[in-house]
Amino acid sequence: MSSLDVAVIGAGFIARTHVPAWIALGARIRIFSTDGQASLLAEEFGLTEAASLGDALDGAAVADLCTPTTTHHDIALAAFEAGAHVLCEKPLALTPQSAQHMADAAHKAGRLLFPGHVVRFFPAYVRLRDAVVSGALGRVAVARFTRAGRYPTWSNWFADPALSGGIVTDQMLHDIDIARWLFGDVVSIHATQRGNPTAPDGPVAAGSATLTHRSGVISQVLGVWGPPATPFRYTFHVAGSDGTLTHDSLAHPSLRVSGHPAAQGDGVPTGDFGEDPFATQIREFATAFQGGPLPRVSARDGVAAVRIAAAARQSAATGLAVAVDHTYPHPLVEETHS
Repeated sequence: MSSLDVAVIGAGFIARTHVPAWIALGARIRIFSTDGQASLLAEEFGLTEAASLGDALDGAAVADLCTPTTTHHDIALAAFEAGAHVLCEKPLALTPQSAQHMADAAHKAGRLLFPGHVVRFFPAYVRLRDAVVSGALGRVAVARFTRAGRYPTWSNWFADPALSGGIVTDQMLHDIDIARWLFGDVVSIHATQRGNPTAPDGPVAAGSATLTHRSGVISQVLGVWGPPATPFRYTFHVAGSDGTLTHDSLAHPSLRVSGHPAAQGDGVPTGDFGEDPFATQIREFATAFQGGPLPRVSARDGVAAVRIAAAARQSAATGLAVAVDHTYPHPLVEETHS
């Protein structure tokens, strides 16, 4: 694989998971952030710090957006104008309109836009998809996905739903995307979302969503942001006519939760995965950016996830089930491989 010029925008926790993957691929990296943290990562990883967004994007083949959700739209448009492809940390945007506009801009510029839906690259979910697609479970009827971890207090914007969309859009979007990846488009959703940013033991939030898929499958997604001692844990339970498949991340003795001290001890699960899922994701994206096979996630998937999450927030606010629109104004530039 030939070397890529990559502009990493943002220098928080997600940037720390992406930078080593780009380095392993031999990428030439410029990093820029507005919070003064880029110099720390530049020194730690031997990167070039850019003085401005324009300087970071100048000559970049890829822009890797590791910034708060509400900044994604404008930075992505600047990247497309500069001629760069975009890897955007999930969610693509806070609103379906912004997400679709990003996809439209990529289409117009002839560039690729991929959302960082990294859970699709975790081995347990890959094996689950293989079982569903192969028919090993027969006709799937119901599925349940859970995800829990400590409240993301390392950045203040997570606690403001106007900036993060709350737990539904930021955390539960991972499993919403997995459910759609496995069982197809969601036609309606009923959701709840609650939180207490001033709880005595630390801020907490929880959400639930019941998804009705066009295929007839019913899936449930549960999310928790708990107090600081809450262990990172994800589970799934999928039942079909020929069998049931379950997984609990804490049931694996080799699994532990680790993260850089900058993330205050919180992070992503690591263990006996083989290759780090973030590295797998970025290698697959890099291959596509250089003209190779398309990855397992597309701009269309990113837009769809934001649409479902927005419908979930509307349902949580009204107490009513909400229909999900999956019409698109035109074909996007890329489609995923099977």
